[in-house]
Amino acid sequence: MLELETLRVIWWMLTGVLLMGFAVMDGFDLGSAMLLPFVAKTDQERRVVINSIGPFWEGNQVWFILGGGAVFAAWPLLYGAAFSSLYLGLFIVLVALIIRPASIVYRSKLPDPRWRGGWDWSLFVSGLVCALLFGVVFGNLFRGIAFAFDADLRARPEITLFGLLSPFALLVGLVSVAMLVLHGAAWLRLKTEGDVATRARRVMPFAAIAFALLFTAAGLWLMSIDGYRITSVFVADAPSNPLMKTVARVRGGWFANFDAHPSWWIVPVIAYAAVAIAALTQRALVAFLASSAVCIFTVGTAGIALFPFLLPSSLSPDSSLTVWDASSTQTTLSTMLIAALIFLPIILAYTAWIHRVMGGGFR
Repeated sequence: MLELETLRVIWWMLTGVLLMGFAVMDGFDLGSAMLLPFVAKTDQERRVVINSIGPFWEGNQVWFILGGGAVFAAWPLLYGAAFSSLYLGLFIVLVALIIRPASIVYRSKLPDPRWRGGWDWSLFVSGLVCALLFGVVFGNLFRGIAFAFDADLRARPEITLFGLLSPFALLVGLVSVAMLVLHGAAWLRLKTEGDVATRARRVMPFAAIAFALLFTAAGLWLMSIDGYRITSVFVADAPSNPLMKTVARVRGGWFANFDAHPSWWIVPVIAYAAVAIAALTQRALVAFLASSAVCIFTVGTAGIALFPFLLPSSLSPDSSLTVWDASSTQTTLSTMLIAALIFLPIILAYTAWIHRVMGGGFR
């Protein structure tokens, strides 16, 4: 059996992989939904856009479910504190995710243009809300979430929905929107033809520039935000108890990992390089692979900056959850790792098969 410290790091990486998988797989249909009113001008063109994501959107949500399940089983303290603190925001995301299939299914039930137009706009709103709020959640991780643990490790959140919508969090939300618009445009360019593909291609340079500017602005702003740093001696394989450490806020502290390991700067550099390739390449498949890399390395940049913190607390920094004090037991993590090693390749193989059988050709 692997040591607890090693298992904690492995599950931090696996959780990151699931978030990256969700950003890539569900990101292109969220981006396509946001682009629907702008790249499809007729009812037939809108049907083409919807059909391009129709066989995949439901399966893509498996990554969202897997991520939630991994947090529940591997990081129970994180699950309890996050869902208590971010309840209203997550509820809105779930409503938006429910609206999406309703929009896809019900728009064709009546031929009335107003009926179909209403469902098309609801699909657009669902994509925008999800993309924005997922980014807002990441932005709030850097600002810290207003919660604290009492002596019995019961989370006490003190945050409202509007409290989550700070200027910095909204900026990170816009980074997410720009990233997924780029990814959705790359998908439509790959999977459609004619005017829809042409319009999607025209969107990509603007989305790429918006992402690069917003990503840079978020990084510069982050320099002026207090990061979190463990100031006490901690044991990486100790039982999970976040109150057994002390945490201080340090100006620019979120760049400490990059300063300590300069080679990790390659991660955001690759994100910038990938966004340039996606915008400039003439090959649709290369553009889609590049936009997928943008999603992966953007999430990776955030993960490296936050490590080892999972959920920083602005109310009580010592209550912040880290990789070292928020996990399940060694036995649980080991058992889950075996399950992950069995089922994750199956999910990847199934996803690849679905795209091959139902995805059509590449342009």
